[in-house]
Order: sequence, then structure tokens, then C-alpha cells
Amino acid sequence: MSTSLQVLAKSLLCPPGNGVYTIHTAQERKNELHQRMFGTVHAKEVETAWMDSLVQLEGKLPIILGLPSDCGGGIQRGANWGPLFLRLELINAQKIFGTRFVDAGDIRVIPHLLHDRYISKETLHSCRKALYGSARKNLPVSPLSMAEVFLDTLYNLHPHAAVFGLGGDHSVSYSFTKSFFLKQKKLKRKTGLLHFDAHTDLLDKRLGIDLCFGSWAYHARKWCNNGTGLVQVGIRSSGRSKQHWERTLKVKQFWTKEIREEGAAKIAQKIIDHYDMLGVEELYISFDIDTLDCHFAGATGTPEENGMFPHEVALIIGEVARHYRIAGADLTEVAPFVRSPEVISLEPNTTLMYAKLIALLILEKMTANQTGD
Repeated sequence: MSTSLQVLAKSLLCPPGNGVYTIHTAQERKNELHQRMFGTVHAKEVETAWMDSLVQLEGKLPIILGLPSDCGGGIQRGANWGPLFLRLELINAQKIFGTRFVDAGDIRVIPHLLHDRYISKETLHSCRKALYGSARKNLPVSPLSMAEVFLDTLYNLHPHAAVFGLGGDHSVSYSFTKSFFLKQKKLKRKTGLLHFDAHTDLLDKRLGIDLCFGSWAYHARKWCNNGTGLVQVGIRSSGRSKQHWERTLKVKQFWTKEIREEGAAKIAQKIIDHYDMLGVEELYISFDIDTLDCHFAGATGTPEENGMFPHEVALIIGEVARHYRIAGADLTEVAPFVRSPEVISLEPNTTLMYAKLIALLILEKMTANQTGD
């Protein structure tokens, strides 16, 4: 691994599962993850084994990057635990499914912060001292800012790297997509954004804040062919109509009602036709777990009824992946400690199971793209 990326990784990242800073809470799960990944639970040994593993970032396999922040959420917190719990599911399933990936670890998260432009100089200095041992180090301290810096550096060194982001609330997709589309522009690759969600996330601001779980897609659409490259699937909870969003922001939407009426196969073909019309070559997939009906995914901050079924999701992803390279992706809003009183299920196991299967499917398609399998 290049020296610059290694130095940055030591500063901005930490071993998988450690992005949520705790002393005792969920430590048994962190230990289980580290034992399975590195064969040890001792902190120094884990740190060494993790750093040694980062040389694989220069290879062709998809790269998992955890961003365990839920400071950008606004209804119910808890998605910061998603990366840890979902990693355990992925590790346990890896031997069965044979899915290949490299784990870069987690962004180091100060849970009270979101982006550096929201904090004062005094806070910036104090947090730099806490994270890096010196207030003079010219490094970001907020999770979204740290993710941008790391991803920009990674893509500058390895422009064809395929990153699979684990959130976190959906605000983390702001950083994942911003860095991704910046490097895609440099590569001159015509790229679409396929966004699965129960909600549009197209607010320009929410209570005056322009970066959050309800606004990231508003910004991302600007990097994506001025909005026309953004296709949203599974929408069913919105203060505005489909016609409003498509007319004012030039996005393309397929609400769950349409999917149920026309069938997932027909919707998949409409998505393909739309991207073909734009000349799209590659795709980024952003998947909010609340896309699924709440009876499949109740352990999330904003579960919604009348959602998509897992087989519909799998069909659409499978079809678009046959036509376009999946060059990047993220999965967000898995909140393992959240319980919805309206949903009677074996939570969080139900949500984690379907999140795992969707993550494995996307990683499989990204792996095939990278290796040419």
C-alpha cells in the first residue's frame, strides 16, 4: 500500500467494528468479529493484523468501508451499530457463499459530529487533539469529512477501486457518492445512481440543515447528469407526489405501488431503458434497508409498510447488473437495537438476514465487475 494512503488510514480509520467508540457496550460482538477476522481479540494484535491486511486495497476485490455514524438521522438513532452487526453476518456467510471482498475498516467516528463545516474552530482544535494527539494536524474530525478525505485519496491512487459503504444513517451516502462521482468524472465514465428507498431524501434542507438523511440525494443528483441519472425505486412515503419530484428535480422514480402493479421485471426493464437513453455505462447503488416492507426490515429508524419484497429487489439488481458495471455501492439504516412495536418479527435477526443477502448480492456483482468473472 502506498505510504500516503497508509498514513491516512492510520489516522482516519480504525479496525472493523471499532468505529463506534465504546468501552464495554457490544464489546462481545467486537471481540467475535475480530476473532473471526484476525484470530485475536487483543487490541494491539488486532491493530497490527488490520494494518497488514490493508495492502489488499491495491487489489481488484470490492472494498468494504464502514461509516458508523447516525448523527445525520432525524427520527430514531441506532444505525451507527449497523456496520458491526452486518459485518458479523457477512463474515459468517462468506464461507457459504464464497463472496470475496477486502475490509478497510471503519471511519473513526466522534458521535456528536457530522461535517466539519458545522463546527467551530475551538471544537475542531479540541477534536483534533483527541483523535490525533495534536490540534495542529490538518485533518478533518467529523465522520462525513473524514470519509471524503480518505475516499478522495483512495480514488486518486486507485481510480478503479470499487467501494461498498456500510452505514450508518443515509447521510453517509453524501460522502460515499460525492467522492465516487468526482472520480467518475475524471475517468469520463457516464454513471447513473440507482437509489432504493421508502423515502425520496430530496429535501434541500431539513430544519435548516443541508446535510442529513433526508437531503443527501438532493445533492447527489447534481453530480449525476443534473438529476436525470438518479433513479429512485421503492418510494412510498413522501410529502410530495411523484410528478412533483420528477418535474422539479428531473429524477426518475418508481414507487412501490407501480412495482406491485406492473411487476419487478417490467420495472427493471424501464430502468434499463432510461439509463440506455442517457448513455449510462456504470452504476452506483445506494440501498436504504427501509426499502423493504417493515415486516422484512423493522430494525431501522423509519420502517414503512407496503414496501418492496426481497425477491423484487434481487430481480431488479440482478437485471441492471447484467447491463451495467456496478462500480460502487452502499447499504444504510440498519439499526440492530431498534424495535418497531408495529412489527412482530424476530428482530433484529430478520432485518440483518435480508440486509446480508442484499449486501452479498451487490458485492457479488461488484466482484464479477472487478475480476471479469
